[in-house]
Amino acid sequence: MFEVYITKAGKYLPNDPISNDEMENYLGMINDATSKARRIVLRNNGITSRYYALDKRGKPTHTNAALTNNAIETLFDESFSRKDTQLLSCGTSTPDNLLPSHAAMVHGLMKNHSIELNSSSGVCCAGMNALKFGYLSIKSGSTKNAICTGSERLSSWMLADKFENEVTNLKNLQEQPILAFKKEFLRWMLSDGAGAFLLENKPKGEISLKIEWMEAYSFAYELEACMYAGGEKMENGEIKSWSDYPAEEWSKQSIFSLKQDVKTLDKYILEKGSECIKTSLEKHNINPSEVDHFLPHISSNYFADRSYDAMAARNVVFPKEKWFMNLSKVGNVGAASIYLMVEELMNSGKLKKGEKILLVVPESGRFSYAHAYLTVC
Repeated sequence: MFEVYITKAGKYLPNDPISNDEMENYLGMINDATSKARRIVLRNNGITSRYYALDKRGKPTHTNAALTNNAIETLFDESFSRKDTQLLSCGTSTPDNLLPSHAAMVHGLMKNHSIELNSSSGVCCAGMNALKFGYLSIKSGSTKNAICTGSERLSSWMLADKFENEVTNLKNLQEQPILAFKKEFLRWMLSDGAGAFLLENKPKGEISLKIEWMEAYSFAYELEACMYAGGEKMENGEIKSWSDYPAEEWSKQSIFSLKQDVKTLDKYILEKGSECIKTSLEKHNINPSEVDHFLPHISSNYFADRSYDAMAARNVVFPKEKWFMNLSKVGNVGAASIYLMVEELMNSGKLKKGEKILLVVPESGRFSYAHAYLTVC
């Protein structure tokens, strides 16, 4: 078994940062009306700027694959080129197409040579799942290096025109032409971007991060879906797939929109998250006091203090001065968020040899969680 190190981290955030007041200039207004939900959601999530792969007319400027490839390009230097790559492992919630896979589309832009590919789907844990595939490949000796990515292009899913048919249908039914909160909620939460890690079996440069272990958990066996797209939730909690709807219903009901069951989210996300963090630390015999940098992917600052309290209730305490987050300035970028946090911390000059870093990523899709424990080398 070989050791595995993150030897370099890169990112790509498209275009200029967008303030809260500019969001509807890019995403558009539904039913020609300013959203009433926007200020409520933004007040709670604490996000002040984000990035969209859109121009001011709402036209796409990058594909997801292009965002990812641009992040990968930042990893190459005189010591490692695209032609040295042995494995490409990509995670995203929002691939550009159903197939070919996201990793195949990214590889098509790399223009290097034949390599092994892996695509991880899901929601926020997709990026961590991609990382684990690369970690295990190097750990086992199957490859000597891997490029792992997390990326999202969510803005194009949130454009006003994606919802206009549903609003028109509501008008025709003489109902209030207002989107359900479960659909509008995520319009003000999510943003675009990509992060990339170079993994190698030896440390390199001034700073490398050794991956000590990774753990993952799913509670789908006991909990129903919370965040979903491409279907609609039935009264019994099951998801009816887009492929089981007549095509004309896809736009009438905004079937492909991202939806969040906020009541289910509030009820379970912290309970299950704190439970499995405690499980991971106990499994590896680690005291929370040994962690120097705690990097939680939190979808909204609304959950920050409540997350601290939920962990403290299980005697898992990470002092706030050890928390590292960049949610407020880059937004919630789903599968890319943890990559963007690690990239910023790794290149900050703050890390010292021997320090320990804990990565924690929850996924509200059907309540999955992923953790990684790193040592600064």
